[in-house]
Amino acid sequence: MKRIGLISDTHSYLDQSIFQYFEECDEVWHAGDIGSLEVAERLEEFRPFRAVFGNIDGPDIRRRFPENLRFDCEGVDVFITHIGGYPGRYSKRVRELIQKKPPRLFICGHSHILKVMPDKRHGLLHINPGAAGQQGFHKVRTIVRFTLDDGDIRDLQVIELGLR
Repeated sequence: MKRIGLISDTHSYLDQSIFQYFEECDEVWHAGDIGSLEVAERLEEFRPFRAVFGNIDGPDIRRRFPENLRFDCEGVDVFITHIGGYPGRYSKRVRELIQKKPPRLFICGHSHILKVMPDKRHGLLHINPGAAGQQGFHKVRTIVRFTLDDGDIRDLQVIELGLR
């Protein structure tokens, strides 16, 4: 069993309350637009860290983190990328990857819009944790926590960090 803290679109801003909310988490995952290596390094020092780069990330972050991550965690096939869309409206690149081999859990960021929704066609759960940073059109900064256990995704919580 692993408890996961999920964050996206920090845009170089890291709210200190995140460390409190992710205290019980075993890993932290970032769905892109990290913004600075400092943000990534602080999260890496805190917990085991997985991340993908986003469209605003510079060469330093792109050299360190991939565009796509695909891995197994506690029996759950996980696919993370930054620009991905959502069920029924995936980006072309992501749609092709999902159609070839659907993951159980698909995570992306980019839109700054919090979404947790099933994709019944592909048998997966889609999560976009919204945006945790100060930049963008979103009004409330959000992060997500959930548990992966023996192929199951459960105990999902949306946490509001406050107004941007």
